[in-house]
Amino acid sequence: MGSHRKTAKMKKQLDYYWRLFATGLSFSVFGAGGFLLWVVVFPILNMIPDSPAKKRLRAQKCVHYSFYLFIGLMHRIGIMTYEINGLEKLNRPGQLILANHPTLIDIVFLLSRIPYASCIVKKKLCHNPCMKGPIVNAGYISNEDPEKMINTCSDYLKSGGIMIIFPESTRTIPNADYKFQRGAAAIALQSGAVVTPVTIHCTPSTLTKSEKWYQIPERRFHLSMTVGEDMVLDDFQAIMPRSIAVRRFNRYLQDYFSQQRRRNEYCPGK
Repeated sequence: MGSHRKTAKMKKQLDYYWRLFATGLSFSVFGAGGFLLWVVVFPILNMIPDSPAKKRLRAQKCVHYSFYLFIGLMHRIGIMTYEINGLEKLNRPGQLILANHPTLIDIVFLLSRIPYASCIVKKKLCHNPCMKGPIVNAGYISNEDPEKMINTCSDYLKSGGIMIIFPESTRTIPNADYKFQRGAAAIALQSGAVVTPVTIHCTPSTLTKSEKWYQIPERRFHLSMTVGEDMVLDDFQAIMPRSIAVRRFNRYLQDYFSQQRRRNEYCPGK
């Protein structure tokens, strides 16, 4: 009996150290891949004559394939498992996808399933050598100037583009109430886009705002993504002035995602 417990403990330790190594390997691959996209892949793709819009779409598709392979790598080497419910509701022209943001890889996971999409990025990432290539070539939008950001995102959606936005603007603080910024709500109402909520849940919790990459959980984590029904904006569009409409829709978003989180906590996944 003692021998079995000792063997089980040793297997658990080996699994932990393997996942620690594999996590470091994955992030190294991600960084190297982003740098190669910047200095090798995108310069070659940009040599193909085409309009700026088509070049941007080509770059977005390239990022999509890269992230698809990255998620596949993390899955195959035993770091994570995942499930997706309602993927068929995504990938529609002029669609604004609003999601909660529990982990570092949420945007990677979403873009790995959406071939053509833009998103909002922090200003400092535009100077990161591992991220600069995808950001510049795929036309991701900086949050440096909030008013310009809202107008640019709205115009992109009106032109038929797909946007992914985290209303929190940063990763969720564990065990804290959601505090959404109003930018996502303002973009939704200004653009009149199809607004689709996506709820992401991670068990055990990992890669949060308060954790380093090497602080891995006791077992591989499970990431679930559930696509909700489109949100009806008519009642909010009718509210004047627009600032009040934005405030009320933002509160509606907070309530929706808070309810989804409570449901996940009450009925946890794997």
